[in-house]
Amino acid sequence: MDTRTELAPAVRSILDAAAERTGGEERLDVTPRPLSASISAAEADGRAPIIAEVKPTSPTTEGERTDDPVELAESMVEGGAAALSVLTEPEHFGGSAETLEAVRAAVDVPVLRKDFLLREAHLDVVEADLVLLIARFVDDLEGLLAAARERGFQVLVETHTVSEFEAALEAGAEIIGVNNRDLAKLDVDVGTFERVVEAVPATARENVTLIAESGVRSREDVSRMRAAGADAVLVGSAIMDGDVRANTERLTSGSTE
Repeated sequence: MDTRTELAPAVRSILDAAAERTGGEERLDVTPRPLSASISAAEADGRAPIIAEVKPTSPTTEGERTDDPVELAESMVEGGAAALSVLTEPEHFGGSAETLEAVRAAVDVPVLRKDFLLREAHLDVVEADLVLLIARFVDDLEGLLAAARERGFQVLVETHTVSEFEAALEAGAEIIGVNNRDLAKLDVDVGTFERVVEAVPATARENVTLIAESGVRSREDVSRMRAAGADAVLVGSAIMDGDVRANTERLTSGSTE
């Protein structure tokens, strides 16, 4: 796990809270909705594959969205989202396992559990189609990845650097995200995805589903990430700020290239 000495105070606070949280009492057994099929369906329909994020608040945004999260999620799907991401981190993002459970019951697209999962017990809190593991913060990435798969979860391994991407490959990750946000400083550089992917040989990532994360605000940004190799793009604030259906439609519309 990261030593945290270089992390922004907000991120250290999130990790401290995550370390103190208990996990579920019973081991989950999940039958997931496949992300690959949802991405393919969006492309076949002429939509850019967008993973739209239900995010009430965060340390990098102002204010809080108090709308019914199920209604927000349904609007995102109506707007063309290929999948959803739902925050379950309570202290800093206003999320909950109950919210994810309600959203997943209301939609038919894959739902990602977005949280800071540090140990195996954290996997057993709520059923989802995918879980997020942040390479920088997990001590035993290969072990936790295997534990998630044993429960049926698909796993999105988040990276930010070339070395983290290579570690994800070595651990056997099949879905890898590159976060354009540097969690050490919370700065965003949308060129991060391009640089990291370009530095990894195409042969090493040919069987990997690539997700571009953070910093995407326009249809042009989506096209840029797709041109750089992103199979899908995870978008939070640009969709949550305003009319979520209209924002989702704006980002998914047009060419998928």
